[in-house]
Amino acid sequence: MRTNISEKTLQDLEFKSVLQHVKEHCISGLGKENVLEILPFTSRKQLFIELHLVNEYVSSFESENRIPNHGFDNIKESVKRLKIENSFIETDAFLKIAATSLTVNEHIKFFKKFKVQFPTFYELTQKIEFTTYVDDEIKKIIDISGEVKNNASSTLKQLRRDINNVRGKIGASFSSALSKAIAAGYLDDIKETIVDNQRVLAVAAMHRRKIAGSLLGSSKSGNIVYIAPQATLSYSREYQNLVYEEKQEVIKILRALAATIRPFTELLEDYVNYLVRTDTVGAKAKYAKEIHAILPKITKEKRVFFKDAVHPILWRKNNQQNIKTVAQTLELNKEQQIIVISGPNAGGKSITLKTIGLLQLMLQSGLLIPVAERSQTYIFDTILTDIGDNQSIENQLSTYSYRLKNMRYFLRKCNENTLFLIDEFGTGSDPELGGALAEIFLEEFYNKHAYGVITTHYSNLKVLANELENVTNANMQFDERSLEPLYKLFIGQAGSSFTFEVAQKNGIPFSLINKAKKRVETEKVRLDKTISKLQKERSRLQKNSDNLEKQKSKGQKHLDSLQEKEGKIQAKLAGFQELYDNNQKMLSLGRKINELLNKYFQTNNKKELNTNFNKWVADEKVKHAKKTPVKPKTKSQKQKAKIVEKQMQQVIKKVEKEVLEKVVEVRKEKKKEAVKKAEQKAAYVFKLNDSVRIIDSNSVGTIDKIDKKNVTINYGVFTTKTSVNKIELVEKAK
Repeated sequence: MRTNISEKTLQDLEFKSVLQHVKEHCISGLGKENVLEILPFTSRKQLFIELHLVNEYVSSFESENRIPNHGFDNIKESVKRLKIENSFIETDAFLKIAATSLTVNEHIKFFKKFKVQFPTFYELTQKIEFTTYVDDEIKKIIDISGEVKNNASSTLKQLRRDINNVRGKIGASFSSALSKAIAAGYLDDIKETIVDNQRVLAVAAMHRRKIAGSLLGSSKSGNIVYIAPQATLSYSREYQNLVYEEKQEVIKILRALAATIRPFTELLEDYVNYLVRTDTVGAKAKYAKEIHAILPKITKEKRVFFKDAVHPILWRKNNQQNIKTVAQTLELNKEQQIIVISGPNAGGKSITLKTIGLLQLMLQSGLLIPVAERSQTYIFDTILTDIGDNQSIENQLSTYSYRLKNMRYFLRKCNENTLFLIDEFGTGSDPELGGALAEIFLEEFYNKHAYGVITTHYSNLKVLANELENVTNANMQFDERSLEPLYKLFIGQAGSSFTFEVAQKNGIPFSLINKAKKRVETEKVRLDKTISKLQKERSRLQKNSDNLEKQKSKGQKHLDSLQEKEGKIQAKLAGFQELYDNNQKMLSLGRKINELLNKYFQTNNKKELNTNFNKWVADEKVKHAKKTPVKPKTKSQKQKAKIVEKQMQQVIKKVEKEVLEKVVEVRKEKKKEAVKKAEQKAAYVFKLNDSVRIIDSNSVGTIDKIDKKNVTINYGVFTTKTSVNKIELVEKAK
């Protein structure tokens, strides 16, 4: 796979705008940077891996097994510093590294546990080494608040014990000096304060020489001086020395920790790369969920089939304004290699073109696309675009010159693995001359077996599309009554530009429009008028078809409702039948018992009663056994049952053989009958008012007109023309 997708194609299709939308779903700064650098994949294998990763992430939204949190801090600079010999990093940087290690290890364990649900993520995480060593070593030395633990070394433990002792002495000595100064009446009302992180006495300025200590400042008015008592000064110096020694010991411990972790710097880089990729995949998946995107089937056969595709940027904009976006369905294949879209300006031709290109570009960049199920596409080596006039002031190039240079590039790069998209094909020059050159370009693309979509107003290109075997005309539908575009693509017919109708809608005087019509060649007006008429007819047929479909849908719903009611009634009837059968059985039993008792009352013969009762019970038992045969329990019973079953199977096989032979005979008879019917049908000469239908169609109409091998069929609402060999007789005319 040699991808050749230029920066111009990315700009034409507004791919960067999509990346900006994806970026909003990232949870890390590095992830956002990575998203903005996304480009189409050059490796088919890597592309499929990325698409499956995104698809698996999307599936996790609906699953109980949600992918664990993958938020992380940027530790790249810390890892770079760790690589330097004899270096160290701050405690909070170590904690970020530990958190990163813990996060990745959790992912490795998670995807190993759910490898069936996330096979691609499992393969990705299995390439990363699982180790808790980094996390464990850091947590041995540093607590969750970011402080080096007391037991990190015996020296640090002793130093911190000494620091606490000196703090106690400083506090005690200061309290003593404070009490004496208060008793002597040397202090101001505030008594004490803090200067340079040190407790000091607030001494009235007149008594400053009466307090032994170090003067550290005074109030703005000069009425108060701040003195550190002499008794605390010696302890303070000792305290400062101990704090310095503690700091040096912490640095020594952090250097040792850095040396312990240094061999794992490459692994830490792998951890960061994995988390950045996961954040990117997650952002793609969240964006896919937002725009209702899926992973279409990617085929080896060269075919593009986008069903109900929408432009994601337009969809987002319309969604914010509560406007419905019209979805388009389009197909490119060997029989429909190039599509030429025509129709009025502002009818949606360009956005349809951009939708196809952008969705293909997104997919080849590892993004899911907003299309319906059963959509499929092919991976192209090259995507070429020419959208917009691209007039260059700097290079003093006109629109047409620029487009000609672009066409030269197209002709050089175009091949059978190319998808090209050209907007307003052939414009920028004299219509006749530019149109002729555009024809030649189109034929070249066609002969190189490239797939593409172009938009145009040129009639000669519409005619050429009709003449070339695998090129198809298409148009953007237009409501000729309201003069409003419907933004719906219809493939199979060229579209009118509705030039005069659009001009009328935009307020151009009718007299001027009539003058313009007179100046246009008569044949051109006739052609445009014919196309417009065909579009109107098709719109009318489409509405009728939609109405019939709605009626069919309503009828089906009514039928389903009736079937459901019938099912419920049948269930109730079955219940009543079962209840009735049980009641009849109970009545039969009651009558028999009553009969035996009456006879006993008449004869008073107990022996006869017992005999008759036992005989009746034995008969009932035989009947019950026939209905519910007892399963064989003993070995001999089981063997007998097997022999009986074997005999039954032999009988069944014999019957099956006889039935099959009869079936073969019946099929032969049916074939002969079918051939006979086909011969009769072929020999039949259709007549006016015969009821017929088009083969594979359900609609029945009557023949209005027969012209040699062509017939006109009247369906009541509309008529249609077709050939005789495409219809079948339903009922002869009376």
